[in-house]
Amino acid sequence: MTKFLLSIHVLAAIVAIGPITVAASMFPARARRALAGSGADGGFAVLRTLHRICRVYAAVGIAVPVFGFATAHSLGVLGDAWLITSIALTAAAAGVLGLLILPRQQRLLDSVPNSGPANLGSHGSGPARLAMYTGVFNVLWAVVTVLMIVRPGSTTGV
Repeated sequence: MTKFLLSIHVLAAIVAIGPITVAASMFPARARRALAGSGADGGFAVLRTLHRICRVYAAVGIAVPVFGFATAHSLGVLGDAWLITSIALTAAAAGVLGLLILPRQQRLLDSVPNSGPANLGSHGSGPARLAMYTGVFNVLWAVVTVLMIVRPGSTTGV
C-alpha cells in the first residue's frame, strides 16, 4: 500500500504542480508584452489561459499533500524533521500561490484589456513583482522535491 500511495503522491505532484510552475513562470513575460501593447500574438487569450491553468491545477494540487500525508503515515515518518520542514515549505508555497500569485495575475488580467503603451506606467512593477513571487514559489517546490528525495536523517530505506 505504501508504494501505491507514494506513486499517487508523486504523480499528483508532477501532474498538478508541474503545470502551475510552467504557466506561472510564463505569465509575467506575457503580461509585460500585453501591457506594452504587443498583444497581436493573442497575448490576452494566452494570459487568460495561463491564469486558468494556475487556478485549476492549484485546486487539483490539493491531492499532493493529501497523498503525502497518507504516504508519510504509512511509512511512519510523520514526526521526522525533513517531513515537517517539507510540510511547512509546502504550506508556504500554497500561501505564495493563493495569496500573491493568483490575485496578482487576476489584477493584471483585469487591467490588460484597458491598457496600452500609454498606460504601462500605471502598472508599476506588477509583472516584475509577479515574476519574483513565482520564482519564490518555484524555489519552495524545488526544495520540497529535494527534501522528498534526500530525506536527511531518514531511516526508512524506501
